[in-house]
Amino acid sequence: MKTVGVIPLIDHGRNSYWMLPGYLKGLQEAGALPVMLPVIESVGELHAVADMCDGFLFTGGQDVDPALYHSEKSPLCGECSPERDKMEMLILDEALNRDKPILGICRGIQFINAALGGTLWQDILTELPSDVTHCQKPPYDIPSHEVDISTASPLYSLLKKDKISVNSYHHQGVRELSPQLVSMASAPDGLIEAVYAPEQKYLWAVQWHPEFAYLKDENSRLIFEEFVRNC
Repeated sequence: MKTVGVIPLIDHGRNSYWMLPGYLKGLQEAGALPVMLPVIESVGELHAVADMCDGFLFTGGQDVDPALYHSEKSPLCGECSPERDKMEMLILDEALNRDKPILGICRGIQFINAALGGTLWQDILTELPSDVTHCQKPPYDIPSHEVDISTASPLYSLLKKDKISVNSYHHQGVRELSPQLVSMASAPDGLIEAVYAPEQKYLWAVQWHPEFAYLKDENSRLIFEEFVRNC
């Protein structure tokens, strides 16, 4: 059984680390043993975690600090989490160096893109206005909009579909794509919704939320299964 390190969610107001069950259950259903990580701060901890884990899931959460992509923080940018940014940079670098599989979800696609040289929309509702519902209201396990999948992408090879319906709950998104990443899917308004790194064994990231939808949505289950299979 493969062990997947899951980036913790951080609640600054309650001074706590926590986890949405869908991240863990989605991985368990796919055959992995998910482990919620502590906040990693030292090289010793980083190496121990990298030795233990066969892959890493970069979860949702607070906004990525615009300093990471060399931009000033807009008033429209929400709460940031410096400890998460630091931890995720450490784990991303180590995982890439060891070629360990990575799956990013929501904030995950945003952080990975920013960390690898891309930029973000700090608030797509005002910076990239459209009729697409990117920040839906509950329940979160129903589709919000469609995405078009590139037929040349590994996502198409997995799902065998050039268009799927996805749920959506975010206010930031990929603006300029990292030169290390390739788009796999986009929303009708052009926002990039899925990416991969062709030079890595497995680095995928999606803007939507398979952790909310996997019980009802076969596409979400297949994404979790493909990640675990590559671990």
